[in-house]
Amino acid sequence: MAMSGLMGRLEGKVAIVTGAASGIGKATVELFRNEGATVVGADVADGAEVRADAGSEADVKRLVENAVAEHGGLDIFFANAGISGGFASISEQTADDWAEILRINLIGPFLAIKYAAPAIQARGGGSIVCTASVAGLRSGAGGAAYSASKAGVVNLVQTAAQQLSGSGIRVNAICPGLIETGMTKPIYEMARASGQEGRIGEINPLGRGGEPEEIARAALFLASDESSYVNGSAIVVDGGLSTSHPTTRRFDLRML
Repeated sequence: MAMSGLMGRLEGKVAIVTGAASGIGKATVELFRNEGATVVGADVADGAEVRADAGSEADVKRLVENAVAEHGGLDIFFANAGISGGFASISEQTADDWAEILRINLIGPFLAIKYAAPAIQARGGGSIVCTASVAGLRSGAGGAAYSASKAGVVNLVQTAAQQLSGSGIRVNAICPGLIETGMTKPIYEMARASGQEGRIGEINPLGRGGEPEEIARAALFLASDESSYVNGSAIVVDGGLSTSHPTTRRFDLRML
């Protein structure tokens, strides 16, 4: 699906995007640049300009410092990097599994806010956007640790918006539904291999999965002045999936 719209909405802005090597992050880097921004794309995987671990305090601190030093400041940080952790049940997961998922998915956005906020405030204000998920709104769209981490992101942006009162910095989240990315690739490949591709997104009112560009457009809205009165919000972009999560998985409580 081609991206379109008015050009130049981020003219003169400097942005950092994590998870930039593929999927939502890659699409957002492209769109932000098309809209006039200077973008630093970061990821632990090949395909981004900067190699950085979004859950590492040293990496995030250095990422922000380098952006300011090389480009004169920072206006936007899109904390998008995340991992799924799979669909293992609570009884099957370990504390280490949870720690790693929370490190990337929740501590990562915390670090982005912590280090980006002073730099953005120095420019007179700007926008921090974090990727949450419909899985963070209610059960049925992700594993337990993933869902809990994304629920944490929703609350984090609310808390950060309050703590940054008067700074000129807006902090918001995007809650994507089923989007074809590296994270969801196994789901799509399994469906295609079994001839069930047409059933992808069948419980969604729109009857389809989403595309990374559709989330990138939401990120553009939140990053730009068009959302100047949107703060502490979690915008759902899921085709209606989260209006109902009709999925129940029963587990034997004796295993807990």
